[in-house]
Amino acid sequence: MHSLIYLASQSPRRQELLKQIGVKFQLLLADSSEDAESLEAQLSNEPALVYVKRVTLAKLSAAKQRLHARGLDSAPILCADTTVALMLEDGKEIILGKPTDRKDAKRILQLLSGKTHQVHTAVAVLGTPHMNDAQPKLLVSSSQVTFKSLSDAEIDAYISSNEPMGKAGAYGIQGIGGCLISSISGSYSGIMGLPLFETSQLLNETGVQFSLRP
Repeated sequence: MHSLIYLASQSPRRQELLKQIGVKFQLLLADSSEDAESLEAQLSNEPALVYVKRVTLAKLSAAKQRLHARGLDSAPILCADTTVALMLEDGKEIILGKPTDRKDAKRILQLLSGKTHQVHTAVAVLGTPHMNDAQPKLLVSSSQVTFKSLSDAEIDAYISSNEPMGKAGAYGIQGIGGCLISSISGSYSGIMGLPLFETSQLLNETGVQFSLRP
């Protein structure tokens, strides 16, 4: 039974959600010697589901190396990645990542306006990072999110809040961005960035203590 895990994510939402279910964690974040952003680079024509799984496992591998390099005690490591994808009218799927600037945020929000898009969040746990042959466990939560039709004034007002920056799809459902959403189908916590149903499954399988541990 594990009383502590490492969380390899700087997302405040993921930290809040883990605290919500009583998981004790220690942050295991990249420092300036690591090019963490490169792990999120998209491959040509890569489907969103393939992308989110690949990136999550890459983050987990980097976190395992980080743990060993820092000489930290062994404990389960949890990583996650959230990807927003939109199917265009021609049937092509595009991944909408974090906006590079306000102009890019406006482009993304204009694409999402009045449409339904997909939010995929993969979560992975490595239970025994001290073992070289340890295999991670991974699950994916997929949800549908529908935006109302947005005027340029609404988009500009939202961008002025600075909330879209640093978020996949240029919005946060748990903040002001919730006002832009007319409906969802799926996992609210998954859209936030850490699906609690799938996360609790992985924690149970890994023997991690949390509020609903049988």
